[in-house]
Amino acid sequence: MTSKLSNICFYAKGKVAVKSLTKANYISTENMLPNRGGVVNATTLPTIEDTQGYCVGDVLVSNIRPYFKKIWFADSNGGCSNDVLVFRAKDGVDARYLYYVLADDSFFNYSNATSKGTKMPRGDKSAIMDYIIEEHSLIEQHRIADILSALDKKIANNNAINDNLAA
Repeated sequence: MTSKLSNICFYAKGKVAVKSLTKANYISTENMLPNRGGVVNATTLPTIEDTQGYCVGDVLVSNIRPYFKKIWFADSNGGCSNDVLVFRAKDGVDARYLYYVLADDSFFNYSNATSKGTKMPRGDKSAIMDYIIEEHSLIEQHRIADILSALDKKIANNNAINDNLAA
């Protein structure tokens, strides 16, 4: 069975004071790495008072140039720019499973196909929530997320080994 993305998540709406943020927990499109590379520390903080907040377990996706596939599973609380979409899993949905749904190439292809603009295309927030996904029970979501998380850890470990060997 299939359903819309909006059946498993929503856009988080909370705000956070910029003065409470650090370069380590502020996320913008500039410090999100392409091709699902995660994030690095920001170089600057915004000069506004409040910005969009995120929580542990949220999935952050850059909404500018979706073809860069910038996505991060939040392991801390913090704030982000308005060009970053904050997805929050609904009750009864594994947040890690949501991450893997959104990290899939088909999601980025859909987001790119429904984006608006040419030079700096932006994802269409309402179209994104219409993205069609496979429905899975919570037990199946846990199993899928466990398998993919184990593979991600193995890849990260192999990358660390390669970096060490290169050094």
